[in-house]
Amino acid sequence: MNKGIFLLIVIAFAAAPEICAQSRRELNNDGVDLYKSKNYTDAEVKFKKSLEKDPEMFQGHFNLGDAYYKQGRFDEAIQSYKNSLQFTDDKSIHSRIYHNIGNSLLKQQKYQESIGAYKNALKNNPDDLETKYNLSYALNMMKQDQQKQNKKEQNKDKNQDKQKDQQQNQDQNNQDQEKKQNQQQQQQQQKNQISKEEAQRILEALKNNETDTQKKLRKVKGKPVATDKDW
Repeated sequence: MNKGIFLLIVIAFAAAPEICAQSRRELNNDGVDLYKSKNYTDAEVKFKKSLEKDPEMFQGHFNLGDAYYKQGRFDEAIQSYKNSLQFTDDKSIHSRIYHNIGNSLLKQQKYQESIGAYKNALKNNPDDLETKYNLSYALNMMKQDQQKQNKKEQNKDKNQDKQKDQQQNQDQNNQDQEKKQNQQQQQQQQKNQISKEEAQRILEALKNNETDTQKKLRKVKGKPVATDKDW
Protein backbone atom coordinates (compact mmCIF):
# COMPACT_ATOMS: atom_id res chain seq x y z
CA MET A 1 0.00 0.00 0.00
CA ASN A 2 1.21 3.49 -0.79
CA LYS A 3 2.58 5.13 2.36
CA GLY A 4 0.88 8.45 1.59
CA ILE A 5 -2.52 6.86 1.29
CA PHE A 6 -2.01 4.87 4.51
CA LEU A 7 -1.11 8.07 6.37
CA LEU A 8 -4.29 9.78 5.23
CA ILE A 9 -6.41 6.85 6.37
CA VAL A 10 -4.81 6.89 9.82
CA ILE A 11 -5.40 10.61 10.16
CA ALA A 12 -9.02 10.24 9.12
CA PHE A 13 -9.71 7.56 11.72
CA ALA A 14 -7.92 9.52 14.41
CA ALA A 15 -10.08 12.55 13.74
CA ALA A 16 -13.36 10.63 13.84
CA PRO A 17 -13.82 10.70 17.66
CA GLU A 18 -13.22 14.45 17.71
CA ILE A 19 -15.86 14.97 14.99
CA CYS A 20 -18.30 12.90 17.03
CA ALA A 21 -17.48 14.93 20.14
CA GLN A 22 -18.07 18.18 18.33
CA SER A 23 -21.39 16.92 17.09
CA ARG A 24 -22.47 16.04 20.60
CA ARG A 25 -21.36 19.41 21.97
CA GLU A 26 -22.98 21.24 19.10
CA LEU A 27 -26.29 19.53 19.78
CA ASN A 28 -26.05 20.43 23.45
CA ASN A 29 -25.11 24.03 22.64
CA ASP A 30 -27.99 24.29 20.20
CA GLY A 31 -30.27 23.05 22.96
CA VAL A 32 -28.91 25.70 25.33
CA ASP A 33 -29.61 28.43 22.76
CA LEU A 34 -33.16 27.17 22.30
CA TYR A 35 -33.59 26.99 26.07
CA LYS A 36 -32.46 30.60 26.47
CA SER A 37 -35.00 31.65 23.83
CA LYS A 38 -37.67 29.80 25.91
CA ASN A 39 -38.20 27.20 23.19
CA TYR A 40 -38.13 24.40 25.75
CA THR A 41 -39.69 21.68 23.61
CA ASP A 42 -37.11 21.96 20.85
CA ALA A 43 -34.35 22.33 23.45
CA GLU A 44 -35.50 19.01 24.93
CA VAL A 45 -35.12 17.37 21.52
CA LYS A 46 -31.56 18.68 21.10
CA PHE A 47 -30.51 17.53 24.58
CA LYS A 48 -31.94 14.06 23.94
CA LYS A 49 -30.04 13.81 20.66
CA SER A 50 -26.81 14.82 22.37
CA LEU A 51 -27.38 12.04 24.93
CA GLU A 52 -27.95 9.53 22.14
CA LYS A 53 -24.40 10.26 21.03
CA ASP A 54 -23.02 10.30 24.57
CA PRO A 55 -25.28 8.82 27.29
CA GLU A 56 -22.71 9.73 29.96
CA MET A 57 -22.58 13.45 29.20
CA PHE A 58 -23.36 15.33 32.41
CA GLN A 59 -24.45 18.52 30.64
CA GLY A 60 -26.99 16.62 28.53
CA HIS A 61 -28.74 15.10 31.54
CA PHE A 62 -28.66 18.29 33.60
CA ASN A 63 -29.88 20.51 30.77
CA LEU A 64 -32.60 18.02 29.87
CA GLY A 65 -33.78 18.24 33.48
CA ASP A 66 -34.00 22.01 33.15
CA ALA A 67 -36.01 21.69 29.92
CA TYR A 68 -38.44 19.30 31.60
CA TYR A 69 -38.73 21.62 34.61
CA LYS A 70 -39.68 24.59 32.45
CA GLN A 71 -42.41 22.50 30.83
CA GLY A 72 -43.85 21.56 34.23
CA ARG A 73 -42.84 17.90 33.81
CA PHE A 74 -41.38 17.70 37.28
CA ASP A 75 -41.11 13.93 37.69
CA GLU A 76 -39.11 13.69 34.46
CA ALA A 77 -36.98 16.64 35.53
CA ILE A 78 -36.15 14.95 38.84
CA GLN A 79 -35.12 11.76 37.06
CA SER A 80 -32.84 13.65 34.65
CA TYR A 81 -31.23 15.53 37.54
CA LYS A 82 -30.64 12.26 39.37
CA ASN A 83 -29.11 10.79 36.20
CA SER A 84 -26.66 13.69 36.02
CA LEU A 85 -25.41 13.07 39.59
CA GLN A 86 -23.43 9.98 38.60
CA PHE A 87 -21.40 11.83 35.98
CA THR A 88 -19.74 14.42 38.21
CA ASP A 89 -17.93 14.45 41.55
CA ASP A 90 -18.00 18.21 41.96
CA LYS A 91 -19.70 19.04 45.29
CA SER A 92 -20.80 22.49 44.15
CA ILE A 93 -22.51 20.94 41.12
CA HIS A 94 -24.10 18.27 43.34
CA SER A 95 -25.47 21.13 45.43
CA ARG A 96 -27.05 22.72 42.33
CA ILE A 97 -28.56 19.38 41.28
CA TYR A 98 -30.15 18.75 44.68
CA HIS A 99 -31.34 22.36 44.75
CA ASN A 100 -33.15 21.83 41.44
CA ILE A 101 -34.57 18.51 42.65
CA GLY A 102 -35.88 20.34 45.72
CA ASN A 103 -37.50 22.98 43.52
CA SER A 104 -39.18 20.30 41.40
CA LEU A 105 -40.57 18.61 44.52
CA LEU A 106 -41.66 21.95 45.95
CA LYS A 107 -43.64 22.68 42.77
CA GLN A 108 -45.52 19.41 43.39
CA GLN A 109 -46.18 20.45 47.00
CA LYS A 110 -44.13 17.48 48.22
CA TYR A 111 -42.79 19.53 51.08
CA GLN A 112 -41.20 16.75 53.14
CA GLU A 113 -39.27 15.39 50.15
CA SER A 114 -38.20 18.87 49.01
CA ILE A 115 -36.82 19.56 52.50
CA GLY A 116 -34.67 16.44 52.21
CA ALA A 117 -33.35 17.56 48.82
CA TYR A 118 -32.47 21.05 50.09
CA LYS A 119 -30.65 19.53 53.07
CA ASN A 120 -28.59 17.40 50.66
CA ALA A 121 -27.79 20.55 48.68
CA LEU A 122 -26.56 22.31 51.84
CA LYS A 123 -24.41 19.31 52.79
CA ASN A 124 -22.51 19.90 49.57
CA ASN A 125 -22.55 23.69 49.84
CA PRO A 126 -23.45 24.97 53.33
CA ASP A 127 -23.15 28.63 52.26
CA ASP A 128 -25.81 28.54 49.53
CA LEU A 129 -28.17 31.31 50.64
CA GLU A 130 -30.79 30.57 47.97
CA THR A 131 -31.05 26.96 49.11
CA LYS A 132 -31.32 28.11 52.74
CA TYR A 133 -34.17 30.42 51.78
CA ASN A 134 -35.98 27.68 49.84
CA LEU A 135 -35.50 25.25 52.74
CA SER A 136 -37.03 27.77 55.13
CA TYR A 137 -39.92 28.33 52.72
CA ALA A 138 -40.52 24.56 52.37
CA LEU A 139 -40.49 24.12 56.17
CA ASN A 140 -43.02 26.92 56.56
CA MET A 141 -45.27 25.50 53.84
CA MET A 142 -45.12 22.04 55.42
CA LYS A 143 -46.12 23.57 58.78
CA GLN A 144 -49.07 25.38 57.18
CA ASP A 145 -50.10 22.22 55.37
CA GLN A 146 -50.02 20.24 58.62
CA GLN A 147 -52.11 22.91 60.34
CA LYS A 148 -54.66 22.74 57.53
CA GLN A 149 -54.77 18.97 57.79
CA ASN A 150 -55.21 19.14 61.57
CA LYS A 151 -57.98 21.69 61.23
CA LYS A 152 -59.63 19.57 58.55
CA GLU A 153 -59.49 16.54 60.85
CA GLN A 154 -60.90 18.55 63.73
CA ASN A 155 -63.77 19.82 61.58
CA LYS A 156 -64.37 16.28 60.39
CA ASP A 157 -64.54 15.05 64.00
CA LYS A 158 -66.88 17.90 64.92
CA ASN A 159 -69.16 17.12 62.01
CA GLN A 160 -69.17 13.44 62.93
CA ASP A 161 -70.02 14.32 66.55
CA LYS A 162 -72.74 16.68 65.36
CA GLN A 163 -74.20 14.04 63.07
CA LYS A 164 -74.03 11.52 65.91
CA ASP A 165 -75.88 13.91 68.24
CA GLN A 166 -78.47 14.62 65.56
CA GLN A 167 -78.98 10.91 65.01
CA GLN A 168 -79.32 10.27 68.73
CA ASN A 169 -81.85 13.11 69.02
CA GLN A 170 -83.74 11.73 66.04
CA ASP A 171 -83.76 8.25 67.55
CA GLN A 172 -84.98 9.66 70.87
CA ASN A 173 -87.72 11.62 69.11
CA ASN A 174 -88.75 8.50 67.23
CA GLN A 175 -88.88 6.53 70.47
CA ASP A 176 -90.92 9.24 72.19
CA GLN A 177 -93.30 9.42 69.25
CA GLU A 178 -93.70 5.65 69.19
CA LYS A 179 -94.30 5.59 72.94
CA LYS A 180 -96.91 8.30 72.64
CA GLN A 181 -98.67 6.45 69.83
CA ASN A 182 -98.70 3.26 71.90
CA GLN A 183 -100.19 5.12 74.84
CA GLN A 184 -102.89 6.63 72.65
CA GLN A 185 -103.72 3.23 71.21
CA GLN A 186 -103.94 1.73 74.69
CA GLN A 187 -106.20 4.54 75.84
CA GLN A 188 -108.41 4.08 72.82
CA GLN A 189 -108.60 0.35 73.42
CA GLN A 190 -109.51 0.97 77.05
CA LYS A 191 -112.32 3.28 75.93
CA ASN A 192 -113.63 0.66 73.57
CA GLN A 193 -113.50 -2.07 76.19
CA ILE A 194 -116.02 -2.49 79.12
CA SER A 195 -115.32 -3.90 82.51
CA LYS A 196 -116.73 -7.27 83.65
CA GLU A 197 -119.04 -5.52 86.11
CA GLU A 198 -120.41 -3.26 83.42
CA ALA A 199 -120.90 -6.19 81.07
CA GLN A 200 -122.78 -8.07 83.84
CA ARG A 201 -125.05 -5.09 84.41
CA ILE A 202 -125.82 -4.89 80.73
CA LEU A 203 -126.65 -8.61 80.60
CA GLU A 204 -128.91 -8.28 83.67
CA ALA A 205 -130.66 -5.32 82.12
CA LEU A 206 -131.20 -7.23 78.90
CA LYS A 207 -132.64 -10.18 80.84
CA ASN A 208 -134.97 -7.93 82.79
CA ASN A 209 -136.15 -6.25 79.63
CA GLU A 210 -136.76 -9.63 78.03
CA THR A 211 -138.81 -10.80 81.09
CA ASP A 212 -140.93 -7.67 81.07
CA THR A 213 -141.50 -8.04 77.36
CA GLN A 214 -142.63 -11.65 77.77
CA LYS A 215 -145.03 -10.68 80.57
CA LYS A 216 -146.57 -8.05 78.41
CA LEU A 217 -146.96 -10.50 75.57
CA ARG A 218 -148.70 -13.02 77.83
CA LYS A 219 -151.13 -10.38 78.99
CA VAL A 220 -151.92 -9.52 75.43
CA LYS A 221 -152.56 -13.19 74.51
CA GLY A 222 -154.95 -13.71 77.47
CA LYS A 223 -157.10 -10.70 76.75
CA PRO A 224 -160.34 -11.40 74.75
CA VAL A 225 -160.39 -10.14 71.23
CA ALA A 226 -163.05 -7.53 70.58
CA THR A 227 -165.42 -8.41 67.71
CA ASP A 228 -168.16 -6.52 65.93
CA LYS A 229 -171.76 -7.09 67.07
CA ASP A 230 -173.94 -9.30 64.98
CA TRP A 231 -176.87 -7.08 64.14
